[in-house]
Amino acid sequence: MNSTHPGFGSETKRPPTVLIAKCGLDGHDRGALVVARGLREEGFAVFYTGIRRTPEEVARQAVDVAADCVGLSSLAGAHLTIVPRLVDALRDAGWRGLLVVGGIIPAADEPALRATGVAAVFRPHQRVSEAAAFLRDALHTANGIFGENEVG
Repeated sequence: MNSTHPGFGSETKRPPTVLIAKCGLDGHDRGALVVARGLREEGFAVFYTGIRRTPEEVARQAVDVAADCVGLSSLAGAHLTIVPRLVDALRDAGWRGLLVVGGIIPAADEPALRATGVAAVFRPHQRVSEAAAFLRDALHTANGIFGENEVG
């Protein structure tokens, strides 16, 4: 476990918790599982929703596991439809945290995703260690904390 980050873990006495989510009809979860394992190796507590969850199910699970971050994995091209629904569901559930998206996401779609409150978009070439560093830093500094700052 890599819990050497000077911020989040030492302040909270627990590792940052990430919920890796798959929404809609997207049944391809190999990348999500690789990211989940990689984040565990980086010292995160990681939960996985399984495939074909609704945004409302993801929001409930984010609250249930006290997720600090929700990472939506998307490969089916429905991210511009699903992310706004997920944002609404997370807000309705009263969840606060960091929302990131990963997968096959065209660069042209990133501004629209960020406008909904997404803090980062990770693509297949991204190293898990780089994503982990971003998450630790963002969670430590509260940059991009969903629900903390008015977004969208």
